[in-house]
Amino acid sequence: MEQSSKKPVMVLAASTFSFTICFAVWMMFAVIGIPIKEQLGLNETEFGLLAAMPVLTGALVRVPLGIWTDRFGGRIVFFLLMLATVVPIWFMSYATEYWHFLVIGMFVGLAGGSFSVGTPYVARWFPKNRQGLAMGIFGAGNSGSALTKFVAPALIAAAGGTWTIVPQVYSVAMLITALLFWVFSATNPAHNAPSNVSFAEQLKMLKDPRVWRYCQYYSVVFGGYVALALWMTKYYVAEYGFTIQTAALLAAVFSLPGGVLRAVGGWISDKHGAYKTTWWVMWVCWVAFFLLSYPQTEFTVQTVNGPETFTIALSPTVFTILMFTVGIATAIGKASVFKFISDDFGANIGAVSGVVGLAGGLGGFILPIMFGALVDITGIRSSSFMLMYGTVCVSLVWMHFSFKGESAPKPDTAPAKA
Repeated sequence: MEQSSKKPVMVLAASTFSFTICFAVWMMFAVIGIPIKEQLGLNETEFGLLAAMPVLTGALVRVPLGIWTDRFGGRIVFFLLMLATVVPIWFMSYATEYWHFLVIGMFVGLAGGSFSVGTPYVARWFPKNRQGLAMGIFGAGNSGSALTKFVAPALIAAAGGTWTIVPQVYSVAMLITALLFWVFSATNPAHNAPSNVSFAEQLKMLKDPRVWRYCQYYSVVFGGYVALALWMTKYYVAEYGFTIQTAALLAAVFSLPGGVLRAVGGWISDKHGAYKTTWWVMWVCWVAFFLLSYPQTEFTVQTVNGPETFTIALSPTVFTILMFTVGIATAIGKASVFKFISDDFGANIGAVSGVVGLAGGLGGFILPIMFGALVDITGIRSSSFMLMYGTVCVSLVWMHFSFKGESAPKPDTAPAKA
């Protein structure tokens, strides 16, 4: 099938819009989790598990979804995936017990697997030198995290403080989105992996150490982004005493650039290479997390004039500026990691993006639970940033020794050998 010049643009637009809605649904516990926490009397660790449960499913389904995309095509897989989440999203409004939310949340989490479908689906409509930008534009659907922070509090306020309105509206929105996607997207059988290629053969490239290296990077830039996007609304409420509406708005200052600017990250990666881009992203995050890690501190010093008390604390303004910076850095980093993949594994983008996405999703699942556990154990809210600081340190050390003695690695022009 010969593709017209308009089809790639239509596919990219339809896929990006659909992914934005999927991501908004995937992140809805960032807002509705707060009234649910109060309703059920949950501690911080239980809240972390509640918020992270959809992320777990979204992570686990990424590998099979990526492989099915290679075999059957992204359009049909993406469409069926969205339809599969409509009913679970609606049922969320009827949950009353903690285990209800956890179980239904796992089914709602299927929406998070849409990334491993859309990434290879979109990339194959564009030439290699434009794939970084195309995947970056598609990845801007991460801004659905910010969309939830704008829409969900407004829906709750309009419903008189009742959170159940959110999953009901989101269910209808998902159904409409699936139908719109099917109408405006397209299929090209030439993009599918040959039918005589077995799953085992497609998975052989997972033995390549580069795949695991990119998993680690992505667990920081994407897993950290997801975890913080889930955690920030509650953090603003608890740390600074804001209302849920104000807290969600400020949290969106982190989430929005973390999604929208992914396209810029794709362009930067195309221009400067994945290695240099990822290296600088890690350094920016390292500095920001170091500053964010410091807890509110009050100490007394005995001076010649008597005791003097000093207070060290980040104001809401400084805190938000630092989070905005981290949001920009993670947006660029998410795109640069996938530029690595498109350069090194052009013939198996679906399978490799699936396993790398799995690592990122598992990071997004584990980190919120650890955030809550650290707060319960230490009583220090900024301990979540201490943990993020440590993960970035690991990334920098690993990256340094992985590429030691090399300049920015030149991308392979051929698919990786099994």
